[in-house]
Amino acid sequence: MIKINYKTFFLKKRFPLTISRGTFTGSENLFVFLNRKNNIGIGEMCPGLTEGSETAEDGKAQIEKFLDEIGSISSSVIENYERAFEYKLAPCALAALDIALWDLIAKEANMPLFKLFGLNFPCVSTSITLGIMPLEEIEERVSYLRKNKMLGNLKIKLGSPEGIDRDKEILERILHFTKNECNNLRVDANGGWALDDAQKMLKWLFKMGVEYVEQPLPKGEEEDLKFLFKNRPLPIFVDESCRNSKDILSLSKCVDGINLKLMKCGGITEALKIIQLAKQYKLKTMIGCMSESSVAIAAAASISGVIDHIDLDSHYNLNPDPSSGAKMIDGVTIPDFVPGHGGILKPQYYA
Repeated sequence: MIKINYKTFFLKKRFPLTISRGTFTGSENLFVFLNRKNNIGIGEMCPGLTEGSETAEDGKAQIEKFLDEIGSISSSVIENYERAFEYKLAPCALAALDIALWDLIAKEANMPLFKLFGLNFPCVSTSITLGIMPLEEIEERVSYLRKNKMLGNLKIKLGSPEGIDRDKEILERILHFTKNECNNLRVDANGGWALDDAQKMLKWLFKMGVEYVEQPLPKGEEEDLKFLFKNRPLPIFVDESCRNSKDILSLSKCVDGINLKLMKCGGITEALKIIQLAKQYKLKTMIGCMSESSVAIAAAASISGVIDHIDLDSHYNLNPDPSSGAKMIDGVTIPDFVPGHGGILKPQYYA
């Protein structure tokens, strides 16, 4: 018999994150605890309107209704996943359950989660995200990243509402202050460009040494990806356009890779399916995050050893992070080498 408990915390960002769709200063996240005998699995939900649940309170209500209807939590994560879609459980709420259950299963097996899955330990360094910001703030932000040794791989958010000329100014200013300290430069437009602007920006970004571009076109305009994909100067990844494994086939001939997120797809169970299908269709893989603590980041890091590009950095921008278990070693976000996914709440947050 598995018992379930919840806690809710507001996670404040050290620096607000602005993308093409708006500015985010933090989020109120739901933490889910599954208790069986002497082991506790912990999961996390970061709410989002596009993830099916706009608040932690709503996510908790959805989980409680789901469990009332199915009777109890199944030890089969696959069975939970199939039932969740039948009962319309939001993907981000399902992710919290799924992460917690895998954590519990791995703890009961006395194995780190990545070992339970037979996966490689993480070895690819993570991107560190810089949001859209006023030009006068860039030097200070770059200095902070330099001080914390986070300039190796940068993901620059573009798609400014002020247009592509402002996007170019932002990127040029960042490059000016980072000098030659950035090894890999990536760009995420979060769907902020029309097709014509995206075509212009891909050519310009190629000249600027950018490695790839993520979500250049808005979700819903996937038909236009085939025009952007033809003769593209840079690899194209999608994020918002790929929610789960069912989207892979339709995207496989017009993108180079996909960005999966636990909150977006419904947790680790579906994430592993996405990875398998992406490789089957010869697509590159990336794993990203939302406004998550070290709990969800540790879970994501536990499966990141088989992923090509890593974007697991949200917890580095929290003030404070209520949890621990996902840290940066030589630029790589790794989970603690303990049974489970490694993420735990810090003791003071259990009161």
